[in-house]
Amino acid sequence: METLLLAPDDVSASADLPAVIDAVESAFGAYARGDVQMPAKSYIDLPQHDGDFRSMPAYIDVTDSEGWEAAGVKWVNSHPRNPDDHDLPTVMGTMIYSDPETALPLAILDGTTLTRLRTGAAAAVATRHLAREDATSLGLVGAGIQSHTQLEAIAEVRDIETVVVADLDEEAIRDVIDRYGDDFDVREGTVAEAAACDVVSTTTPVRDPIVESVGDRTHVNAMGADAEGKQELADEVLLNAKLVIDDHAQCTHSGEINVPYSAGTLDDDDIFAELGEVVAGDKPGREPDDGVTVFDSTGLAIQDVAASHVVYESAREHDIGTGFALVGTET
Repeated sequence: METLLLAPDDVSASADLPAVIDAVESAFGAYARGDVQMPAKSYIDLPQHDGDFRSMPAYIDVTDSEGWEAAGVKWVNSHPRNPDDHDLPTVMGTMIYSDPETALPLAILDGTTLTRLRTGAAAAVATRHLAREDATSLGLVGAGIQSHTQLEAIAEVRDIETVVVADLDEEAIRDVIDRYGDDFDVREGTVAEAAACDVVSTTTPVRDPIVESVGDRTHVNAMGADAEGKQELADEVLLNAKLVIDDHAQCTHSGEINVPYSAGTLDDDDIFAELGEVVAGDKPGREPDDGVTVFDSTGLAIQDVAASHVVYESAREHDIGTGFALVGTET
């Protein structure tokens, strides 16, 4: 059997966003039930190149009505000097998606596009469970490419009408307005105006908090912090919120809560649940008396595997991608 090579356009063409959101939600539920294997993310540090590699393996066994199992590993980097020195992206990813029964590599996918999709899907899952049902406004703090996926995914789970975009880059804001202005009422605003919306997604790389306050019943998807020392939300926002995280080890090490957690300002008593517990029904999601809710997302390997499952199955069905013989036949 051939291995399917899926380039960025192939991944995009095969990624039905509602299906990706549902698959990622199922993966979080399986995680809470103990039906996944997800070793800790491993790093290869390359200070001589101002970069690093990370490997993210996972296996998922989903036992719901759409039962499926899947396995894979994402190999991803961060090389900040790439754009200026080599005309390459700072972050690039490659996903190997394998058959758990035979270990055959079913597909090699562009992991960069896949990461954008599964990150947006995770925010949509959190929004589905934690945001007000009647939420109609979305604030985007940060207007980079991930903000586009945040908007597209969140609009699948809430009836978004108004979008407020805050960023230092006027061109990035204009790109969001031009791309989505026909479907939503999109306008530029301050960070405070964006943070006052019903739902907010923050996707910036800042190390000093820029969101000082949010609306009384706002749901926040804190997506930007992905390393020690990064923090987008003020401590007060975190401490006064119903706080849901994706994974305790990752979030306390490099997620939105890593700085106040390390300082002792915030501790385990301030964490309400992991998202998987909410998805599985072990902890409640949005409740009538809830005020601010926050989802701290670091990105899990199970999200990559779940998204790969959707993309691969769709690509096979619609004859997308390039097949090649990666594995020889033993004689």
